[in-house]
Amino acid sequence: MEVTLNETDRLEVVLKKFHRAITKAGLFQDMKKKRFYESPAVQRRRKSQAARRRNRTR
Repeated sequence: MEVTLNETDRLEVVLKKFHRAITKAGLFQDMKKKRFYESPAVQRRRKSQAARRRNRTR
């Protein structure tokens, strides 16, 4: 992830831009998922539950 900044940019503004870019790319969600080991059985169960949730709303 890269954020370009000018000499006149304040640190708060640059950090806000960086945070927004990371959130938009979905990196925070990936970091949360990969924080702990998840067995393959748990991954399948989570994915099937998410698919059921998606299909239920349609």
